[in-house]
Amino acid sequence: MKVILRTTVDHLGRAGEIKEVAAGYARNYLLPRKLAEAATPSAIKYWEKGKEKRAQIVAAEVKAAKELAEKLAGVNLAFSMPATDEGKLFGSVGKADVMKSLKAAGYDVPKNSVRLENALKTTGEHEVDLRLAPEVLAKVKVTVSARE
Repeated sequence: MKVILRTTVDHLGRAGEIKEVAAGYARNYLLPRKLAEAATPSAIKYWEKGKEKRAQIVAAEVKAAKELAEKLAGVNLAFSMPATDEGKLFGSVGKADVMKSLKAAGYDVPKNSVRLENALKTTGEHEVDLRLAPEVLAKVKVTVSARE
């Protein structure tokens, strides 16, 4: 089934793109959440009118994301957590902790940009990926130390 994306959908595309997706995915996920609409000839004509404007907006977003990625290149976040003698944390450092720390340091990153598969549960240095835009990635060093 062909759909026109109304908003940017991770792993699918940006707003205004026409994509071929499974009928069930469109019916059960994209259309009810207003993430896409059916690609009828009239809808395609409507979305073609704003193509240049959307391209300018996307270019501005990518430029801003690249500038933020350059600023984040040398950032090192430090966390002090209670841990065992072997270096295993009693808690963990998760996405929310990284986001709070970045906000406290003065970096305004998008809400779902932190890419952390599992929470950090050991002491030491770790690298955390930030996906600032679909094509812009940044890496931040996170140092977790044992609290006495």
